[in-house]
Formats: sequence, structure tokens, C-alpha cells
Amino acid sequence: MNVKTPGKDPYNIIITGVGGQGNVMASRILANMLVEKGFDVTIGETFGASQRGGSVMSHIRVSRMGTWSPQIPEGRADIVAALEPIESFRVLARYGNPSVRVLANTRPIYPATVIAGESSYPELTEIRELIEKLSARAWFLDITGEALKLGNPILSNIMMIGALSALEDIPLDREDFAKVIARTFPEGKREDNMRSFDLGLEMMRSA
Repeated sequence: MNVKTPGKDPYNIIITGVGGQGNVMASRILANMLVEKGFDVTIGETFGASQRGGSVMSHIRVSRMGTWSPQIPEGRADIVAALEPIESFRVLARYGNPSVRVLANTRPIYPATVIAGESSYPELTEIRELIEKLSARAWFLDITGEALKLGNPILSNIMMIGALSALEDIPLDREDFAKVIARTFPEGKREDNMRSFDLGLEMMRSA
């Protein structure tokens, strides 16, 4: 099979979000899809507060040349996929560069300090402006809203994988996803995951 290859090697992907959004599951599924294509993939994960709601970041390094350190060097991310909008800004501040691209979910998850009135959360318009200034290209998708229509907000992590598969320089497709979830989820959950992948793909194509 002639598989398209990312434009650089290693190709560095960061999936970020907060605890409870399925960030780690998304990174494992994405990595397994890339392994299906014959790439060497390394994953590194960092966690903020251990409780639900803390920052979670997964580094995925994709290569044809062998394995790399699981930690992406500062300023070297190629794609940032953010399941929570302000988390994308946090990642860009450290790993961004003039050519980085961003896929950001627009639905915020407010930390306890915001809920308690001890701090404020930026307006989405402000977050968008900052992300656009710090990236070469950015897409903003209400994937949580679509996941809620399916009855389960955690499906937003699968929608993000579908959205990533729409990018030309990432060699992923629906067949790869179907193979991976057949090994990952029980049969009763596969239909919802396939539907979520398709929705994310279509949202990205329409963005």
C-alpha cells in the first residue's frame, strides 16, 4: 500500500484536554491507527492535578526512521488537538511555533476556582484570537455539542480523531479507525464510536 507520509520526520502531535475527557484513550487510538500504517510511534503523557479536571497532555511522535524520545521538544509541535479550548493556549505557549496548526473544541470546562468565583475564564473570542496569533492555522469545532446530541459528551475524543483524519498530512482513514476500535471496544460500543468518528471528519471538512 502506498501510504502518504507526514511532511516532516518526526511528526509531532499533541492532544490536550482535562481529566475526564478521554484524552489518553484518544492518544492511544490515534497511535494505534498510525501503527496500522507502518509508522513508528512513541507516546509521552503529562498530567496536572491528579483529580478529574486537571490538565492532561499526550505527546505523539510519528516517524518512518525509528523511535524518538516521547517528549516533544519545546517549540516543535506540528499539530495541537485540544479537547478544551484554553488548554490549547497553554500548550502553544510552550510547544508552539509559526507553522503549528490547531484543532480546538469550543466547549469550555470551568475549573473549580472559576466555579467558586475565585478566578475568571477568558471569553471564547479572546481565546480564539490568541490561538490564531500563535498558530499558522486554527479550526474551532463544537465537538462537545455534537457528542451531547449522541448522548455522551466523552465521544468528543473520538470526534477529534475523526477531525484529525481530515488533515492531508496525517495518513489516517476510516478503515484504520475501524480496525483499532474492533480491538479496543466491545461490539455494543463500536457503532457509536464509528458514528462519532464520521461526525468529526465531516465537521472538519465543513469548517
